[in-house]
Amino acid sequence: MSEPFQSLQGQLLLDGGSLAGSFFSRTVVLVCQHNPDGAFGLVLNRRADQTVGEVVIEDLPERIAEQDLWVGGPVQGTVMSFLHTDDFLPDANVMPFLHHSNSVDDLLEIANSFSISSKVRVFAGYSGWGAGQLDDEMQRKAWITQPAAVSHVFETKPDNLWRSVMTELGGVHRLMADGPEDLSWN
Repeated sequence: MSEPFQSLQGQLLLDGGSLAGSFFSRTVVLVCQHNPDGAFGLVLNRRADQTVGEVVIEDLPERIAEQDLWVGGPVQGTVMSFLHTDDFLPDANVMPFLHHSNSVDDLLEIANSFSISSKVRVFAGYSGWGAGQLDDEMQRKAWITQPAAVSHVFETKPDNLWRSVMTELGGVHRLMADGPEDLSWN
């Protein structure tokens, strides 16, 4: 008898060491959607070599245009999406206070708003899994999970995010966080 489906939406997926050499080596992926048909997520700690304004052709306010662009994953690198938080989003679509969208009109509306609590991160590409694919990877223990917090997206320095979350987990994960990326360096 199969186990009931358990959604990982709102969870962080962390490379647990078995993804070395792949795109996902030492990445932290926020699962934005997960249902029996598949999953969608965004890598939170992979910076692109461009700013948002260099990629998005719309006339964006400087506070958005000058932000770093992030690589959300290896799928469809020209597809833009963003994560948005605001004190006025308790019923957001990823988790409380965190909303995902790929609408340029929504991005323009947010960019021109006057909310002092509003924050945005823009991504090119995404991480995607077909039906059952992420579940199989979880059974093979390719990923470590940790509940996500808005602070993981907007406050923890992305270049230190994987190490920071692994340290939060403690135990063997903390040892991994302190170890070299290539274990042959030991």
